[in-house]
Amino acid sequence: MPYSHVDRFADESIREDGVPVVEVAAGDGPEWLRAHAAALRSAAVERGAVLVRGLGLREPAEAAAASQALTSELMTELEGFAPRTALPGGVYTSSQWPPDQPMCMHHELSSAARYPRWLVLSCLSTGSGGGAVSIADARAVLASLPDDLVGPFERDGWHLVRNYSPLLGVALADAFGTSDRAAVSAYCAAHDIAHEWTAAGGLRTRQTLPAVVEHPETGERCWFNQIAFLNEWTMDPMVRELLLSEFGDGGLPFTTFRGDGTALDRATVDVINAVYDQHTVPVPWQTGDLLLLDNIAAAHSRAPYRGERQVVVALGDPLTRIRP
Repeated sequence: MPYSHVDRFADESIREDGVPVVEVAAGDGPEWLRAHAAALRSAAVERGAVLVRGLGLREPAEAAAASQALTSELMTELEGFAPRTALPGGVYTSSQWPPDQPMCMHHELSSAARYPRWLVLSCLSTGSGGGAVSIADARAVLASLPDDLVGPFERDGWHLVRNYSPLLGVALADAFGTSDRAAVSAYCAAHDIAHEWTAAGGLRTRQTLPAVVEHPETGERCWFNQIAFLNEWTMDPMVRELLLSEFGDGGLPFTTFRGDGTALDRATVDVINAVYDQHTVPVPWQTGDLLLLDNIAAAHSRAPYRGERQVVVALGDPLTRIRP
């Protein structure tokens, strides 16, 4: 990909297909980020993400100030797939996902009514091992997927089924900001999310979403969805079998289908994940780094980790989902 906007920033040691690294001087902080925000965002559009090194971020308040400098609005998360803890300054902890389980390639909140244009990750501590972050260019992923796989998804979208209950999935208060059933039902109705309250006291939702979107700045077509990440075939096989035995076929915390409701087989999901693997680019981040991601141009993932890893997440400049 061309990277004319990156030339003034990119470290020459970074491969052309790698994530550009911007080294800042000691003492540079939010004011420097604010002054260079447009160039950094341009770099992220072209390369999926840009890494800023030298800020020395150590505290959530520092991460919040840095994130605010790069975005015009920090949004409240709703419909997340895993709980987070809100922090002062409009930022969050990273998702409470099991540290021994990988978080596969995904676009943040791509299934939600509002999703962030920008994702800002501040690494306050890498932990004692693992936890690598990688990105995959959504334009390249789309171009590499077989036409006969993409066609039906582009035509019909993808279908997501989620279950929320005290024993399974995300709690209502975490997903919708309230546990009041009437308020949750009103939210679902307002955003075209089919829903039902189950006999066990849980909530099941269904929605059909676009699988391919146009990038808001470049107009390029991007593979923008959670078809593979939220599908049962991407789950750890032992976890999947345990959940199926406990909750049955319709009771998984989430799974995905073709837009017409057809179930996905393992082979289809494996092809999508294999293409993500082909385009996976590791991020060489360290404690104190900040990573600015174009949430539409690039999917991101997180490897299993050990120790006390601490990452602060900011969801910047929300966009409203377009129906398929």
